[in-house]
Amino acid sequence: MNPTTPSIFDLSLSEKLQLVQDLWDDVAATPEAVPVYDWQKQELARRKANLLKNPASGLSWEEVKRRVRSRFGR
Repeated sequence: MNPTTPSIFDLSLSEKLQLVQDLWDDVAATPEAVPVYDWQKQELARRKANLLKNPASGLSWEEVKRRVRSRFGR
C-alpha cells in the first residue's frame, strides 16, 4: 500500500468503532439482502426441532444473561 494513502488502520480506536457501527447500521437497513445459507437454515431447523422435543433444554433470556455476565465479568 502507498504510504501516503490513508488507511482504516490509521484511524483512532473511536473512529474505528464508529466505522464499524456505521457499517453495521448500513447492513441492518436491508436485512433481506443479507444471505442466509442452507447450512444456517438447517442448523436453525435442527435447533428448533430439538427445542420442540425438549422444551426444558432451552434457557430463559435471564439465565443466558447471567451466564454471559459470570463468564465475562460484567
